[in-house]
Amino acid sequence: MQRAKITIIGAGNVGATCAHWAAAKELGDITLVDIVEGLPQGKGLDLAESAPIEGFDSRIVGTNDYADTANSDVVIITSGVPRKKDPVTGQFPSRDELLATNVRIVGDVTRNVAARSPNAVLIIVSNPLDAMVYVAWKVSGFPTNRVVGQAGVLDTARYRAFIADALGCSVEDITALLMGGHGDDMVPLPRYTSVAGIPLPELLPADRIEAIVDRTRKGGGEIVGLLKTGSAFYAPSAAAVQMAESIIRDKRRILPCAAYCDKEYGVGGYFVGVPCVLGWHGVEKVIEVALTNAERALFTESVEHVKTLVADTKKLIG
Repeated sequence: MQRAKITIIGAGNVGATCAHWAAAKELGDITLVDIVEGLPQGKGLDLAESAPIEGFDSRIVGTNDYADTANSDVVIITSGVPRKKDPVTGQFPSRDELLATNVRIVGDVTRNVAARSPNAVLIIVSNPLDAMVYVAWKVSGFPTNRVVGQAGVLDTARYRAFIADALGCSVEDITALLMGGHGDDMVPLPRYTSVAGIPLPELLPADRIEAIVDRTRKGGGEIVGLLKTGSAFYAPSAAAVQMAESIIRDKRRILPCAAYCDKEYGVGGYFVGVPCVLGWHGVEKVIEVALTNAERALFTESVEHVKTLVADTKKLIG
């Protein structure tokens, strides 16, 4: 049986750690790509040399050449510049500057991988996430089911970790759901969160739950504040690989992802964070859950932010 092929674009912390998780799970053969000469080759070789110790048989190739990505089944795109201070001026780039730069980078990357792997499923990790998923869709020309963004899996993992810490229980017993955008736009749903089948509101008071929700929304910033010179990469990469695993192994897991919604939730044709079934064909189905008026209001507000971001993105990609 032919093994699956996974391409990871970007050999920074997130991309390289994606390769690590994917190899450890033996999801298939891995191609790690970066524009910096020697970087993907060095990290790929280092990871390959760990295989005899850890006992995985994935073949790992580091390259600067997109020709090596041909016929990939899944492509994980992590490329882009983070929003960090200029070392000279001490200023952050403006939102428009960051968006313009990453639209160009993700657009170029997508164009290269789509031409060589026309049947792949694209998993986008680059930020701003909702805009970058739109860019990848438009540039690739792929059907919407084969373009999906990673944010909700990461945010749900943080949410579950904080709940487990508050309750002093195993994270394995916690099932959670959130929707909407990444960061302040996310909409955690305590009503759909349970611990060993017990609804979360029966285990924690409302103020404790709200504190956990607030910490989840600020989860990325908390890590940036601690690291000082970087951002999270273990959990984001693990989240992307969980999505890849569900696709490659056709596990059809229900995961919160940035998926294309038209009639679903009345979104009207945008990629937004919703629970969906991930299988061999990508997004097999968007799951619609009933929302209270308050939850619906928060979700609608999140979608409006996505629409504004996409409107700006459309101008940049023509």
